[in-house]
Amino acid sequence: MMNPLVEKLSRRDVVTDVEQAVLAELLDPPRAVAAGEDIVKNHSRPDHSTLLLSGLAARYVYLADGGRQITEIGVPGDFMDLHSLLMKQMDHGVLALTEVTVAGAPHGKLRAITEDHPHLTRLLWLDTIIDAAIHRQWLAAMGRRNGLGRFAHLIAELYLRLETVGLARDHVLELPLSQPVLGDALGLSAVHVNRLVAEMRASGMLKWTHPRVEILDWDRLVEVAEFDPTYLRLRKEAV
Repeated sequence: MMNPLVEKLSRRDVVTDVEQAVLAELLDPPRAVAAGEDIVKNHSRPDHSTLLLSGLAARYVYLADGGRQITEIGVPGDFMDLHSLLMKQMDHGVLALTEVTVAGAPHGKLRAITEDHPHLTRLLWLDTIIDAAIHRQWLAAMGRRNGLGRFAHLIAELYLRLETVGLARDHVLELPLSQPVLGDALGLSAVHVNRLVAEMRASGMLKWTHPRVEILDWDRLVEVAEFDPTYLRLRKEAV
């Protein structure tokens, strides 16, 4: 059950056997959440943080006119609201984009980790720092990249994040998301997303047979996206 999280943390630093055991004892029993349902409600005050074990999830904000902006897509191994330990009240929601499996990490146990396991605490802190880095990249994409650049950046990012936890390889990933959902992540209409998919296919960058995405020209995708993976911190360095 802990494998995606351990795999992700292990890409950044060594996770000792003791730390793996602590993480294994951290979680409540897993539960399933149907696609489209909230995992964490906006303005709630959770007493636990939620680890995504399978499927795809998203942080989101609703506007007064009913519009929705997805601010990050979560993949297995991601704590979707680790920051709620200190944040207390949520200022956004988390929903399941596909059917997902999640497990809660009680805040009391997380506090104990911060007191008893300083290295593991730093690893989890790094995880929240990377969340912030992802938000910065999405903000830059929204403000300064055209639609094709935004879309290419999202595909490149999700591929590397899924590869990190063993769920993508050889430039192939599963992306079972509808065009309206992708539009909410990119700040674009579903019609615009459809046109961009067609453009990527025509250019030879991607082969897209929903939900399977095959990246045919990684170098071209990276060039169009201006993608620099530094923010994902995939090098193993002591923390």
